[in-house]
Amino acid sequence: MTLQQLHYTITIAESGSLNKAAEILYIAQPSLTSSMQELERELGITIFNRSGRGVTLTADGIEFLQYAKQIYSQYESLIEKYENPKNLKKKFGVSTQHYSFAVKAFVELVKSFDTSRYEFAIRETKTKDVISDVTSMKSEIGILYLSDFNRAAINKLLRTAGLEFHHLISCNAYVYLWSGHPLSKMKSIRFEELADYPCLSFEQGDTSSFYFSEEILSTNEYLRTIKANDRATMLNLMIGLNGYTLCSGIICEELNGDDFIAVPFDGDSVEENSVMEIGYITKKNSLISDICQKYIEEIKRYLQIAQ
Repeated sequence: MTLQQLHYTITIAESGSLNKAAEILYIAQPSLTSSMQELERELGITIFNRSGRGVTLTADGIEFLQYAKQIYSQYESLIEKYENPKNLKKKFGVSTQHYSFAVKAFVELVKSFDTSRYEFAIRETKTKDVISDVTSMKSEIGILYLSDFNRAAINKLLRTAGLEFHHLISCNAYVYLWSGHPLSKMKSIRFEELADYPCLSFEQGDTSSFYFSEEILSTNEYLRTIKANDRATMLNLMIGLNGYTLCSGIICEELNGDDFIAVPFDGDSVEENSVMEIGYITKKNSLISDICQKYIEEIKRYLQIAQ
């Protein structure tokens, strides 16, 4: 197995076609096919399913691709570092569930660096992608939450991926809604009082499960539900449809404005525990970068102020 074959595998997977990959790699398609067949024989697995419509990854191929990306990414970093060390931009990426505090901390982090010398990325995304991004080193750190309901399932995924969870804060659930909502003046809101309003949640994709939900109490029976893909749409639905979502209660007015409030959720109105443990995930036994450490400090500082 060679680094070149790893590069070939990544390019084929991203293009979805041997012909397209051959064009990108500037090699003959038969040579590319031969190289991949040799790799599959050496590994004893089939990486790609081949058809007239292109190629798709097998289950073994999906797993192999994760390792290939990790190794090749490190190889590219080495080449970039030692070929042109003066031109090398330091990279830092964050993948997170949809938390305004994570974005706020990221903003403060970036302000303290010269962006001409650094490459920053923040990805608000699905729970499974947060885990996948840190596993593949696309992001150095991921932000998500655990509860009594999802803790066992999420921790199992983290252990399998070689990741570990670090506690940041535990908080009771809040009902997040716009200031003009009929329930906005309540001191607390019971579950049954939400029945007339749509429950908003972030879509988790085709492989979604209750364990991947970003909203606590995802197993409850909600009469009205609407899914969204991003925070801006979620906020629009809160105003337009009097929708609500269940959250940590940690909201950033500087980013989201003062048109939205968080009202304490009456956890006694349901049987399930409504405590959220928010934390960050990193590669197990790995040294985090100075930039990542500063980002964690920014998050902790903001959460301390928000409490």
